[in-house]
Amino acid sequence: MLSGAIGRVQSPRVIRIGGGVALEVADVLEQLGLSKPLIVTDKNLIILGHVATVTDVLDSAGVAWGVFEDVVEDPTDTCVDAGLNAFGQSDYDCVIGLGGGSPMDTAKAISFMSVNAGHVREYKAPYQIDRCGPPVILIPTTGGTGSELTRWCVITDTERTEKYNLSGLACVATAALIDWTFTTTKPWRITADTAVDSLTHAMEAYVSRRAFAYTDAFALSAMPLISEHVRSACHDPENAIAREALMLAASQAGMAFSNASVALVHGMSRPIGAHFHVAHGLSNAMLLPAVTAFSVNDAPERYATCARVMCWASERDSDEMACARLVEELTRLNDDLKVPCPSELGHAKDDAMFSVMAEQALASGSPQNNPRIPSAAEIVQLYQQIW
Repeated sequence: MLSGAIGRVQSPRVIRIGGGVALEVADVLEQLGLSKPLIVTDKNLIILGHVATVTDVLDSAGVAWGVFEDVVEDPTDTCVDAGLNAFGQSDYDCVIGLGGGSPMDTAKAISFMSVNAGHVREYKAPYQIDRCGPPVILIPTTGGTGSELTRWCVITDTERTEKYNLSGLACVATAALIDWTFTTTKPWRITADTAVDSLTHAMEAYVSRRAFAYTDAFALSAMPLISEHVRSACHDPENAIAREALMLAASQAGMAFSNASVALVHGMSRPIGAHFHVAHGLSNAMLLPAVTAFSVNDAPERYATCARVMCWASERDSDEMACARLVEELTRLNDDLKVPCPSELGHAKDDAMFSVMAEQALASGSPQNNPRIPSAAEIVQLYQQIW
């Protein structure tokens, strides 16, 4: 971003961060003048007891509540419709999104679609959804998506097999309670994938054509936290230091990409999720080394800085050497985190499908933020390379 250009920042009104802050949910509702939330979550979080952690606090405070527990992974338009129906069954005055990116994004969509007519696809980016619905309180249970602090959500269209971004003031939470203690129950695969999702957020925000000083600060702080602690969190799920670091990094990276946007990795990742039902963080991990190698020569100083802040290169290394080290270490990180390629998950190469996916990636707008803006043919080649 050029010096003197204007950065525009959107963030929640209330942000509380730290172990145990989820227990302050009733206090936050009172602060905001709210009295009856619909909790949007999934069945697994009920089984794990995380929903009870919140509802017990609400019960103790005499706060009435309801639950919509039917959120699916990579939430769909039909999931949002079901949540809207649940919201309309009582006089709820706010929504609590409790979980990973799927429940949080669903909560956002339920809120803004309760006051905006039509189908959710009518509001996909670059449309800006600024007519806000009821307040949204987000409580993440994974250290990855950063949705609790972003102005984005992602919904899958079941009719068109398309995963699209939604953006605007209506996608910004009213409050975020960021409590790392929820993440200790997460298994290796989710821990690894959500951490690399955060790393991708931070790196893409930093190299984005829309980056500026405010977002740079968050991105540069998040990257070393992830690179230093992700392996420890995977090998030792109860490691409090690692878990806290990854949750903080996820939020910092969320602030960075929410206001600087993501780039080519995310543009290519969404079609993988839509067509092959690969988890978002995992598809990002599959793509990150190859897309970085594709892009480094168009922003060598920026990518070299990424390598240096993660201690993968030194100040004595040339930018060229640092960029090479960055690609090497991202590849090594994938190996250590046991990231499979799509074919190892049973998904066969399909050049015709890759062409469709390339067009969907470009239509999302994210690749246009990349240092090297790809053609559709180059995106197809990248899909072939990582497959």
